[in-house]
Amino acid sequence: MEFIVKNARPETLKTATLVIPVAEGGKLGATAKAVDAASGGAIAALLKRGDLAGKPGQTLLAHGVTNLKAERVLLVGTGKDAELSDRQLRKLIASVYGVLKNLAGSDALLALQDVQVKGRDAHGKARLIVESLADAGYQFDRFKSQKATPGALKKITLITDKADIAAVERATREARAIAIGMALTKDLGNMPPNICHPSYLAEQAKELAKAHKSLKVDILDEKKLQALGAGAFLAVAQGSDQPPRMIVMQYNGGKKGEKPHALVGKGITFDTGGISIKPAAGMDEMKYDMGGAASVFGTLRAVLELQLPINLVCLLACAENMPSGGATRPGDIVTTMSGQTVEILNTDAEGRLVLCDTLTYAERFKPQSVIDIATLTGACIVALGSNVSGLMGNDDDLVNQILAAGRQADDRAWQLPLYDEYQEQLDSPFADIANIGGPKAGTITAGCFLSRFTKAYKWAHLDIAGTAWVSGGKDKGATGRPVPLLTQYLLDRVPA
Repeated sequence: MEFIVKNARPETLKTATLVIPVAEGGKLGATAKAVDAASGGAIAALLKRGDLAGKPGQTLLAHGVTNLKAERVLLVGTGKDAELSDRQLRKLIASVYGVLKNLAGSDALLALQDVQVKGRDAHGKARLIVESLADAGYQFDRFKSQKATPGALKKITLITDKADIAAVERATREARAIAIGMALTKDLGNMPPNICHPSYLAEQAKELAKAHKSLKVDILDEKKLQALGAGAFLAVAQGSDQPPRMIVMQYNGGKKGEKPHALVGKGITFDTGGISIKPAAGMDEMKYDMGGAASVFGTLRAVLELQLPINLVCLLACAENMPSGGATRPGDIVTTMSGQTVEILNTDAEGRLVLCDTLTYAERFKPQSVIDIATLTGACIVALGSNVSGLMGNDDDLVNQILAAGRQADDRAWQLPLYDEYQEQLDSPFADIANIGGPKAGTITAGCFLSRFTKAYKWAHLDIAGTAWVSGGKDKGATGRPVPLLTQYLLDRVPA
């Protein structure tokens, strides 16, 4: 999809479909009034018939409106409030796209500059609009014998005030990059686990490096992991025929010698639970347990698209968790790369085991900050549902920066505590630490576990178990989150 930003009178432009807003009660803003005047009052006459009440997202398509160069006019309701919420804006854009995608026209003109959104300037509003439109066209039909028919819509022009052109153009570039990153994250998440295994992800990293000279990739196989003493990482993979991989991707867009930011993604390409096996119902969705790694891939793709002037290290902890005669047993004790020992009480708490060694490995890069992203605990879904990601960390400034980025990107997180009392739930009589802390506060104790391996730097943990994919039936699929949040966080780190 091509996006163009223009300052012009929409009633004078040739387009297949002109989209204008209408508030409840048929109220028209300045732009819509100008279009109505040019049409000799045709828009007002349509509204008098009562076919459009102006409720948020309600649409009415009009053909052949006189004295306009647009072939069609799509009226979209904005409700009665003076300002829309982010969610209302996204729903409005979804309604618009739902109409446009089924039309024969190859382009559309959005004259929505009069629509106000709470807490957002022209840049923030345009970012949400373009990101929503670009993401709405995503389809995953790689494994269907009959592919989806490509839509006719190829270009969307955003009309904006002259003073806002630069801001809206910047928003469009950012939104397009984020949508490209989300699409990659969705593709990887939706891939079947018989294809998308650790070695496949390693190959994808190499392919990305071939296309971008600023990216360096290093793949740590089981021999290298063994030499590093990554006992926890290797324990997760030892029940599978698929070998583990730690994928190291370094993007150097900033100053030479400048300390990098680091993203660490959990990449369990399929999670049976191991010997602590999961119930069969819904286990197919455990292909999404590499959602953290997929979101790091997507965020890196967005950064490469924008060529951000920062240094970034991306570490992906990739393994498959399977039951077999060689699999790790509950009660086993392993030694991590940090030297700490872990008693494995539940082999289904495997994500923290691959992450703890990867977080230790991150120390060598002397990072400014480290964020790990993981579909880590079902308890996070119980606590927060599928709307926001869980957030914990050892540095208040870093946590607040992530929270702010989530609000700006409309990809929000919610902070949970990491009090010392929770750490005590991980006590083990036989090892330095147990890998689970019992039934209470499962998301927090998982964060507490990871915190034992992150004392050398500023660290935050995002639990995306509820936000990385939509569960159940024909609507299941990867969401692409939290690519918008992570990309915004990195945008905010760009020197002024």
